[in-house]
Amino acid sequence: MGVLLVFGLAMLSSAGIVDAQKKFGSPYYYFYHQLLFGVLPGLVLAYLISRVKYDVWRKLALPILFGALFLTALVFLPGLGYGAKGATRWISIHGFVFQPAEVLKLSLIIYFAAWFGSRQERLKRAAYGAAPFFIILAFVGLLLAKQPDIGTLIIVGIIAIGMYFVAGITWKQFAMLGGVVIVGLVLLIVVEPYRFDRIKSYLNPQNDPRGISYQVNQAAIAIGSGGLFGVGFGHSSQKFGFLPEPVGDSIFAIIAEELGFVGAMATIGLFVLLCLTLTQIANQTRDPFGRLLVSGVNIWIMAQAFVNIAAISGLAPLTGIPLPFISYGGTAEIALLAGLGIVYNVAQEK
Repeated sequence: MGVLLVFGLAMLSSAGIVDAQKKFGSPYYYFYHQLLFGVLPGLVLAYLISRVKYDVWRKLALPILFGALFLTALVFLPGLGYGAKGATRWISIHGFVFQPAEVLKLSLIIYFAAWFGSRQERLKRAAYGAAPFFIILAFVGLLLAKQPDIGTLIIVGIIAIGMYFVAGITWKQFAMLGGVVIVGLVLLIVVEPYRFDRIKSYLNPQNDPRGISYQVNQAAIAIGSGGLFGVGFGHSSQKFGFLPEPVGDSIFAIIAEELGFVGAMATIGLFVLLCLTLTQIANQTRDPFGRLLVSGVNIWIMAQAFVNIAAISGLAPLTGIPLPFISYGGTAEIALLAGLGIVYNVAQEK
């Protein structure tokens, strides 16, 4: 985790140097902002949470979920909700801006871990399994789709289905749940033209290269330019106004351009190593609640990482999902580190 944090700050300073100078008059704005309002408070919170016996979260699961849902709903309140690029996903209070959907992800992991962990045998019956599960997921989906934030909705869906599977449902139930969620996502994509455009761009990147396929093509140029060893740290040309969101969901393309195939694979290797570590902790945890907590955090991080990498590499449609620990975003960084703080306590108590 420490290596990912340091690497993320280094790549953020490089990827954002041009955009930060243009927008804020300081080339290292993104670096300092991420450090001061993401990494440092996240590490402090992770340390404090790691000192709390993880079983406490079982008792607080429902209030935490309601609190996160309330915060997520506040983005629609005039005067509090903050919008950008056609989406209202943030809350702004006296200049302090944060994204409640990131808190919602962690709250859902805690809630599902508490719920599944105490109902393992009864999950095979629809009354205790699929029905309540879909009620919660549908309400969360409604809030996220209204913002709109389909990228977060996809991750929430993966977390929920993944945790349900780890809890011990049958393959038949797993296929049913996956099918229903996929159908729901397809309907959300079809009803909005810009989402359907992303599918068309994925299927044919050469279609409208200056329009709907622009980001896909610019990312491909960045990745292709990197070759085996890259053009050198800090020497990306695509970050000079060509590649959209160089500090956001496109940052993996900058990594591949500057550090090449070797750097890109090393980045993937860091996530794989973290995945294996969290999987080992989960497997060694006897308590169902603790095991599901660790599994949920693992699914969350890996889903975001590999959906982002697949999308920016052209292996999946663009989703707007950030790369954990590397993309710019203070709320996301704090939430991820808080989740790992819980994992650390589980590892200590196992």
